[in-house]
Amino acid sequence: MELYEKLPNDVLIGFYNEINKNIGKDILTKQMYYELGLIFSVLSRRGIFLNKPIDFDEVIDHQTMENFIA
Repeated sequence: MELYEKLPNDVLIGFYNEINKNIGKDILTKQMYYELGLIFSVLSRRGIFLNKPIDFDEVIDHQTMENFIA
């Protein structure tokens, strides 16, 4: 997560958009969901809130996500 914290907002939003393109192509992996979670965490601390994929909460184990963020 430290890497994401060093990146500017436009780059993080670009990552988010690229992952969303992969969602549309059905080539999303579970790891990508965790990457989205990290991106959401960093951006939300900066006051930027993006929409999560509809199935985000179903796919992500929130305890594991907490461990990534901590």
